[in-house]
Amino acid sequence: MKSISMIAALAALAGGAAHAQVQDLPGGPAVRQLNLHAAATRIAVEQSWLHWFMLITCIVIFVLVFAVMFYSIWKHRKSVGHKPANFHESVTVEVIWTIIPFIIVIAMALPATKVLVAAKDTSNADVTIKATGYQWKWGYDYLSGDAQGVSFLSTLDATHREMSNDGATAANMPTDYLLKVDNPLVVPVNKKVRIITTANDVIHAWGVPAFGVKQDAIPGFVRDTWFRSEKTGDFYGQCYELCGKEHAYMPIHVKVVSQQEFVAWAGEQKKILAAKADDPAKVWTLTDIVARGEKVYAANCAACHQANGKGAGPIKALDGSPIVTDADKTKEIHIVLNGRAAMPPWKQLSDTDLAAVISYTKNAWTNKTGQVVQPAEVLAQRGK
Repeated sequence: MKSISMIAALAALAGGAAHAQVQDLPGGPAVRQLNLHAAATRIAVEQSWLHWFMLITCIVIFVLVFAVMFYSIWKHRKSVGHKPANFHESVTVEVIWTIIPFIIVIAMALPATKVLVAAKDTSNADVTIKATGYQWKWGYDYLSGDAQGVSFLSTLDATHREMSNDGATAANMPTDYLLKVDNPLVVPVNKKVRIITTANDVIHAWGVPAFGVKQDAIPGFVRDTWFRSEKTGDFYGQCYELCGKEHAYMPIHVKVVSQQEFVAWAGEQKKILAAKADDPAKVWTLTDIVARGEKVYAANCAACHQANGKGAGPIKALDGSPIVTDADKTKEIHIVLNGRAAMPPWKQLSDTDLAAVISYTKNAWTNKTGQVVQPAEVLAQRGK
């Protein structure tokens, strides 16, 4: 009995420890959340009010209608001697049950229309950002504002993907599990931010519940939405369309900062982009380009093909792949540029990054081909 009691106590402690790890994420989901996210924009506040207004209105209508119906059924039942009335129509009743629902619908439609129109007004934006959905990451391009010209990809943090692959539990799960990215979208507080959405491959959807925004990103089409955050901090969302097998690994992280911090961040990003601006005509050594390719592979390819290049399920292995080891380098260049089967195209990466990652795969693990792919070779194959 003592051993059973000790086992039960240890299990309870373990369960309590695991449960203690699960905490609310400010700007993101909360434990046992039943209501909408805490609003960070005026639109989200009005949406929350509208939600409760509609819910309460519908409950009141439900209670009143069914109360009258059940009262009438019970009070005028045949078993207590009531006889059915014999009439065919009543102008008064017809007028009443036409006017009252009409008034109710108008009372519900007016505030809903006001919120909807405000949510669609993307004019006079302080900052405009294009959000492009890729399988499975987001690309951001700042089209106006202090960060104009800045662009980057935002991908799920590699350590979180590894946790998922290993079977994350509440005991080791961080609060921002599967919501942490390598490059969050940074915007200034109290500024109107217009988000233009599109997609490179399939339908995605960009949205952040705390901002009250969600907009489809459709290949070949341009849609837009906007928000003005009244709070600084970190806010989270996810792709809201079932965009493929990695759909669960496509988070959105928006960091809202002060105007001064935003200007400083924009300046730093422009310096980084200038430093990364590579000459596609540069000839790289095997050692240098493979070192760069390893970083590109870890950020973009390892999630599917794994760090050891062995692939998984329908994802083909790169280690020992006949295409990777083939002397004709254009075969792998075409697949990386244009995609094939489950693999999406990677044209959004620079010629140097693509040349680097291809060179890395040709020389990593057991491949060791000694082949080098130069940026000029990738550039020559674009569009073919």
